[in-house]
Amino acid sequence: MAHSHPVKKRTGLMDWLTTVDHKKIGILYLLAGGFFFLIGGLEAILIRIQLAYPDQHIFVGDAFNQLTTMHGTTMIFFAAMPVIFAFMNAIVPLQIGARDVAFPFVNALGFWLFFAGGVLMNTSWFLGGAPDAGWTGYAPLSTIMDTGWAQTLENNIQGTDFYVLGLQIAGIGTLIGGINFLVTIINMRAPGLTYMRLPMFTWAAFVTSGLIVLAFPAITVALVELMFDRVFGGAFFDAARGGNNVLWEHLFWIFGHPEVYILILPAFGIISEIVPTFSKKRLFGYSSMVFATVLIGFLGFMVWVHHMFTAGLGPVANSIFSIATMAIAVPTGVKIFNWLFTLWGGQIRFTTANIFATAFIPTFVMGGTTGVMLAIPAADFQYHDTYFVVAHFHYVIVGGLVLGLFAGMYYWWPKMFGRMLNEGLGKLHFWLFFIGFHLTFFPQHFLGLMGMPRRVFTYQPGHDLEVGNLVSTIGAFFMGVGTIVFLINIITTARKPKTALADPWDGRTLEWTISSPAPEYNFKQTPLVRGYDALWKEKMAGNKEMTPAEPVGSIHMPSASILPLAMSVGLFIAGFGFMYKNYYVAAAGIIVTLICMFLRSVYDDHGWHIEPEELEDDHKGVKA
Repeated sequence: MAHSHPVKKRTGLMDWLTTVDHKKIGILYLLAGGFFFLIGGLEAILIRIQLAYPDQHIFVGDAFNQLTTMHGTTMIFFAAMPVIFAFMNAIVPLQIGARDVAFPFVNALGFWLFFAGGVLMNTSWFLGGAPDAGWTGYAPLSTIMDTGWAQTLENNIQGTDFYVLGLQIAGIGTLIGGINFLVTIINMRAPGLTYMRLPMFTWAAFVTSGLIVLAFPAITVALVELMFDRVFGGAFFDAARGGNNVLWEHLFWIFGHPEVYILILPAFGIISEIVPTFSKKRLFGYSSMVFATVLIGFLGFMVWVHHMFTAGLGPVANSIFSIATMAIAVPTGVKIFNWLFTLWGGQIRFTTANIFATAFIPTFVMGGTTGVMLAIPAADFQYHDTYFVVAHFHYVIVGGLVLGLFAGMYYWWPKMFGRMLNEGLGKLHFWLFFIGFHLTFFPQHFLGLMGMPRRVFTYQPGHDLEVGNLVSTIGAFFMGVGTIVFLINIITTARKPKTALADPWDGRTLEWTISSPAPEYNFKQTPLVRGYDALWKEKMAGNKEMTPAEPVGSIHMPSASILPLAMSVGLFIAGFGFMYKNYYVAAAGIIVTLICMFLRSVYDDHGWHIEPEELEDDHKGVKA
């Protein structure tokens, strides 16, 4: 039976276009997310060039609005999210002792849908103008369709359609990805790996996946309603015809605030892996960390109105959501102190990964502190829509999430690619990026308190705003140079042979028990987990490798498929059809997707097998 379905081995580009291997999909997410990160970063630098001096006329009006809209949307949806999914794909199955995710085909489909949405949205630059209604897409800015406005806001009319369709397509991919990881973590853990023995990154991925499943339907509903308003003449958000502008705000932020935790919780998980590894200590207060992660996820759904304190919902609503927002600081504080107690008294090694991880802690605390200030409605009336909010948001997302993602890059790069990143270049990258970050965003707190509003493309001289803006722009260039150093590090490393040990950091969790990069099947034998920090427990017992939970046998593998890519191309075509109101093109695209679904349903994927004699020694290089 094992030989009845011979494998069709693909090589080169076709291998990557058809792969369903979670490790290769992780690399695809990383490449795509890195590409969009560079685009979003370039947009940010152009914004800062315009604001470096007062009364500049480089990017004004629509051009500036398009830059701010695309920077925010690209960074949140098409850069941060895919890099998080890259780590979830590459690491979570290894940490739980699984051979792949629960649904490899769906995993590939999730990536290609996200990528199709991102490409669709960025083609707007070349097709009449990008979205310019802000990354939050507030109505009525995003719904303006009246002929009187059409002449002056032509770009907005076409650009926002790209926003609506691109985010819908990418959102489907993210949603099915979240479902996939929930099922994977629940059903595919190795024997002995109970929930309270899961590594913290896997716990973070688990809670994040739950948030995705619960939060993304809200933005999906909002985007569908906005599409009906724009494409089919609906009136969901048109107050003149019985709609409600504030309805969009509610739907967006019911998704948007959990989205902040969808972004930051995986970074928390990364820090919780790196700090114990490079302190040579068990994570302090593991149980409290688990419950804090779950509580943050739960409370994340109960605070969305703090984005709307000035919308006129009244003192009762504002007070309730103010208290809920302050409450979320408690489990976050638990995490901060547990990381500090893990470092305390540890044998700390300041590798590049650990420098990023430890720098994350005070930087994120600064972002959290301004968050508590913004949680007070009376104060928020003053801070709202000023650069103070911009500074707070970036201290959380860049000072928190991006530093965490860079830490994860240096930590897991050998496991993903089999090569070690250069530590010297890594430390140069850190100092350039870290100093540049604080130069960019620390002055923006004071610019905001001095009254500089968000989303303005110029400001008048003589209001003491010049120095802060110039320093902020200089800092942005430092961050850009730091990112270039990181790219140089990647390129020089890629030229080296794959020489990374299975366990280069003296790690504690299961991903370090197999060779770097991991073989196609991950584990020759499913490991038996005997406690938290499974690999470390075996090391302390004097074992050189994990105890297997099964004999060596034939390993079943899923077949590669071009259908996920074809389905995404179908929806990509349909998106253009809806935007240009060419319903024949839209129908053709949907038919392509439905045919692919039909083919997937009719033809069984029997997969293929790797026989015992083909299995390599997957324990080489593990330190005893």
